[in-house]
Amino acid sequence: MSELYVKVCGITTAQQLEWAIELGYDAVGFMRAPQSKRLISTETVRQLAARAARRIDTFAVGLTLEHVEPIIHEVDTVQLYEPAEVTSLALAAETPPASTEALDFLFYDASHGTGRFAAIPDWVSDIDARVVLAGGLNPDNVADVVARYRPDGVDVSSGVESSPGDKDYGLLKAFIEAARAA
Repeated sequence: MSELYVKVCGITTAQQLEWAIELGYDAVGFMRAPQSKRLISTETVRQLAARAARRIDTFAVGLTLEHVEPIIHEVDTVQLYEPAEVTSLALAAETPPASTEALDFLFYDASHGTGRFAAIPDWVSDIDARVVLAGGLNPDNVADVVARYRPDGVDVSSGVESSPGDKDYGLLKAFIEAARAA
């Protein structure tokens, strides 16, 4: 397996972006889903994506294409909960997609929104795309999850926060160290 791809989602400030770069994360996610506690404006996404350019991969994250459409050309990858025709697609799915042909990544949220990690169904390991596990991951469990399921990547958000949207440097550091050591 190649090196584990590690993404931190829900970046809301330039300081958080700089921490992710400094600590060696592969990617950051900017939330555009309206109900998200980590929602940032289109203008803030533009500013952060410009600052991140050629330094770290960037994801615009929304439930639908409509949520991210104004900024799809300013990020590297679009992460959605529905298929869409975009240059680089990361599909977040709870069931096997009909096709993986247009996917760059498949994100599987093991917590189903609860923030607690749950077992991964067998179909996830059969997907012909880069599989990234998310949901309920934190510095205490990521090494075990990586060792057990051998995903192509992991994605963290609330597991490295002191409160919603407030990333904690110490937790970010502990998470990536644990993920890389697995």
